Amino acid sequence: MLAAAASLALGSCAARDNGGSSSDTTGSAAAPSQAANAANPAGDGKAVCSGVSLAYAGTINGDSAALGQNILRGADLAVKQHNQANPNCQVTLKPFDTQGKPDQAPGIVTQVINEADIIGVIGLPFSGESKAAGGLFNQAGLVTISPSATNPGLANNGWKTFFRGMGNDAVQGPAAAKFLTETLKANKICVIEDDSEYGTGLAAQVTQALGAKATCSDKVKQKQTDFSAVVNKLSTESPDAIFYAGYYQEAAPFAQQLNDKGVTAKFVGPDGVKDDEFIKGAGAGANNAYFTCPCVPADNFKDFTAAFKQTEGADPGTYSPEGYDVTTIMLKGIDSGIKDRAGLLNYVKNYDGQGLTKHFKWDAKGELSDTPVWSYRVENGKIVNNGQIS
Repeated sequence: MLAAAASLALGSCAARDNGGSSSDTTGSAAAPSQAANAANPAGDGKAVCSGVSLAYAGTINGDSAALGQNILRGADLAVKQHNQANPNCQVTLKPFDTQGKPDQAPGIVTQVINEADIIGVIGLPFSGESKAAGGLFNQAGLVTISPSATNPGLANNGWKTFFRGMGNDAVQGPAAAKFLTETLKANKICVIEDDSEYGTGLAAQVTQALGAKATCSDKVKQKQTDFSAVVNKLSTESPDAIFYAGYYQEAAPFAQQLNDKGVTAKFVGPDGVKDDEFIKGAGAGANNAYFTCPCVPADNFKDFTAAFKQTEGADPGTYSPEGYDVTTIMLKGIDSGIKDRAGLLNYVKNYDGQGLTKHFKWDAKGELSDTPVWSYRVENGKIVNNGQIS
């Protein structure tokens, strides 16, 4: 099934400077309040460009689509703020829907590559599709910054075009273990993993970091709905906590079935589970849930949240600020006069600057040095900030 490649209709006018200082703007795409040196997509309003586009490539309508929609809206906000400020540089954001599927991603990525006006890509969101299609971007010399694909192995493929906008699971795994043992005081922890590239990689990192406190483990499958065998095992094991390495689509019924069975262990999910869709699907099973995520809470940036709601018609979610940040970096490259893929790749490779969420500077593998991890919890049916772990 081919992705829709229709361009988003983007507005025009607001102000960004290359030093990143915040500018006062008005209208639906008002710029968020930022650290004094944080990059702002609006800039100084003097940019001149023509016929350049960025793409979002990732899930929009598929499984776990909420994560992709969060990122796409963050990118859309950045582009709208840029275009508001810069009437002589109107950048188009083109969305391509991979549905998050590794078998579909290569075909969709080929479509992206074949559109010559696209000089940079926000995505891919998931690790499995990134593994399947990252080599194509590399062959085309088309820079990609993923705001959410966390499998550590992605940075070891020799791709020169791959960059990550947050910490990988070699960072999140030890942080999650620290949260489980030090904050939740769990001594018996069961690690459950799905069969995705993301789930298996993260489970390995968490298990290794937990050491002897990882007292049991089990595996489930994507699209699984009946978890009775695993639930019965966990009921017998009586762990203090359960870490689920996977996505919210399966985590929600799993948590619900654990609750129905009377399993009282604390339920901890990673960034792939941290979504309001988990709460909707898990019912009472969400009441005992926590999350870890290499994503900074959107409520740290109240003006960003207000602008996001007003412009996008929704609350920012997991990785919305990161999507905004990585898009802003590409927009800064375009505003500096870059018109082609090679130029934007070189710009990102050498970028060194503050964003909303963190400082962005990449090593030779496309990994960041500033990689904070936060914890979250469910409180009164909402996901709330529970504090920074690392």
